[in-house]
This record gives sequence, C-alpha cells and structure tokens, in this order.
Amino acid sequence: MQIEWLPAGSSIGFPPIASALRHPNGLLAAGGDLGPQRLLAAYRRGIFPWFGAGEPILWWSPDPRCIFDSAAIHESRRLARWRRGCDWTVCANTDFAAVIDACAAPRDGESGTWIVPEMRQAYCALHALGHAHSIEVRRADGALVGGLYGVAVGELFCAESMFSRETNASKLALLALGECLAEWGWPWIDAQIASPHLLRMGARTITRAAFLRSATRLAQRDQSPLPFAQGVGQRAVAELRGGGLRG
Repeated sequence: MQIEWLPAGSSIGFPPIASALRHPNGLLAAGGDLGPQRLLAAYRRGIFPWFGAGEPILWWSPDPRCIFDSAAIHESRRLARWRRGCDWTVCANTDFAAVIDACAAPRDGESGTWIVPEMRQAYCALHALGHAHSIEVRRADGALVGGLYGVAVGELFCAESMFSRETNASKLALLALGECLAEWGWPWIDAQIASPHLLRMGARTITRAAFLRSATRLAQRDQSPLPFAQGVGQRAVAELRGGGLRG
C-alpha cells in the first residue's frame, strides 16, 4: 500500500487519518515541508513528523496513541523523597536551543538522532513564533541538567523529546509541566508513541480514534497568548523548585 506524497510550499492538507498504514504503524504521508503553518496544521490533526537523516519528511499518526493525563503523572516514593531535598530549579523557555540540542545528542548505544538539522531549524522557528516551548531543569550552579520540549496547540501540549544529564532531571521536567498544565485545565500531554520508560512514568495508551476525538477538540481551543508567553502562568514553572512541587 502506498502513501501520499505531499508537495512542498503549496497546500498544507493531509490525507485522511484512516489511510495511515498499519505497518509501519501510523505512517500517513511523506514529503511536504516543515514550515510553521504545516507543522501547526499537522499537530491540530493529531499528526507529527518523524524521520531520520537521509530520509524524506515522514508524517505519522499511530494507533494506539500514548498520552499522559497531566494531573496523574506517576511519582515514585523514592523520587518524591529525593525531590523534597533537591535544590534544582525548573524553568521554561530560557534556552530553547540548548534543550533541543541536548535532546538531539546521541544517547548511549546510539549513533544518530531523528532531530536532524532541518527539524531543529523548524522547531526553533516555532519557538520564535510562540508555539514551541522548552522546560529546563538547572542545578543550583545554573548548569542545565535536563529538560524537554514540545508544541502547544490550543489546550494540548505535544511533547517531542526529553533528556537527562543527571538522574531524575527529565522526570522533574515532566512533573513540573504536568502540574502547570493541570492547573490551567489542559488535561493531556501527547507522548505520541509508548515506551517502557513513559509507561512507568504514568503514560497510558488509547485508540487513535479516542485520541483524535478529544485532541482535535482541545487543539482548536484558542489560547492567545499562551500561558507560556507570560512566564508560564500565575504559578510560573520558573517559580517551581525541585523540592517545592506538590507530591
């Protein structure tokens, strides 16, 4: 079964989600471009780009879909004890480029990354327009030790990648993000594809149909300006410290 090839620089339409392949799971289309309009149109439809070096742009909408309930991210007792004594700071949008570069760095046992230069450029452009956001975890000395980045559309946060340079750093970023989103009434973090690590952190899978019913509705809600644009809301992530988040 073939997939549709999208032209670049013209229409930003996508084929029907139902036409996505089962093998590989969720592959919907190829080609097109990574311009802000197309990226935002994709996220609003439950579609995201994912491809490697030397590959064309590939667009995906897998079934099932992995999500976090923003108010129910799992925190183990060990992590809660550690966090109470931690003096790290969690902040937002202070260095988006550093976060995406850290996420793009090869992991242990890996030689490459899917965050290729054109992806980096595209998400930095989205960040400059106020649509892509980073959560940073810093030690008391200011060193960046963990974080994540993603795209906000309406009241849906679509997480793209996270990294840790020290134990628990990415978990702390995710917990802080979940707490702020829950406070704003944003119910989900789209985690896209399940992994054992995400499931241990409280992620769950739902059918693509169930995801699209809710996610497309959430994505259409107008949030202008986004809470992120003003220090991440009344209880800014910039104010949250490793030992001060609610357990």
